[in-house]
Amino acid sequence: MSWRLLRRAVALGMVLGAAVVRYWMRRVRGALTLERRAQWLHETCVRVLRSMGIRVEVEGEIPTRGLVVANHLSYLDVVILSAAMPCLFVAKSEIDDWPYFGRAARAGGTLFIDRSRKASTEKVGALISERLELQVPVLFFPEGTSTDGTMLKFHSSLFEPAIRERATVTAAAIRYVMDDGTPERTLCWFGDEKLVPHLVRTLKSAGFHARLRFGEQRVYQSRREAANETSLEIAGMREGRVVRNQLVDAKSV
Repeated sequence: MSWRLLRRAVALGMVLGAAVVRYWMRRVRGALTLERRAQWLHETCVRVLRSMGIRVEVEGEIPTRGLVVANHLSYLDVVILSAAMPCLFVAKSEIDDWPYFGRAARAGGTLFIDRSRKASTEKVGALISERLELQVPVLFFPEGTSTDGTMLKFHSSLFEPAIRERATVTAAAIRYVMDDGTPERTLCWFGDEKLVPHLVRTLKSAGFHARLRFGEQRVYQSRREAANETSLEIAGMREGRVVRNQLVDAKSV
């Protein structure tokens, strides 16, 4: 076992253990609102990134409410996005069964969806509508799964609550950049790869940083328009193009 892997694994374990303690201390002080759950997850993810030595460059105006949609490369995306801002996630139902991380996601206010069941989509859509009234954004990955960086068609169903509530929708583009120039694909978690081997490979990596870019906050007329436009916007931001002449200021998480 390499020294880098051991050091990061120990640091990550300490952070995750401390997160449990902080969560229960907050519960003792009173009921945890969804906003407080999102704040707990935000603070935890900031510490997780530091323990793993992952840097994040953020560009654009960080949304504080509404719907946020992003491309999906890995489970790391959740940590990166939550470290950038307190938010409430929508995730596929399988994650609820993951050891530790499933319970942590639920503690952070995550909604779990089974896309194969219409009833699940409708139930989650109704809950998203309620959460769009809060002072934290709701975030989901319209591709429905993580990829090797090749973007898939966006599913439009979960855009419907934002259309119905006339809430803003913000596109967010994520890229991974390896310090040694290795292609982004080596950090992506996709296909049939198991979680633990990928996590070990990530902890052993020489170093990388994530680039997170937020687009314009917009109100759309239909869910299909929202899905198509945000997909094009994210693809453009990932390629480094300026979208709709937006001026952005870079800062680090």
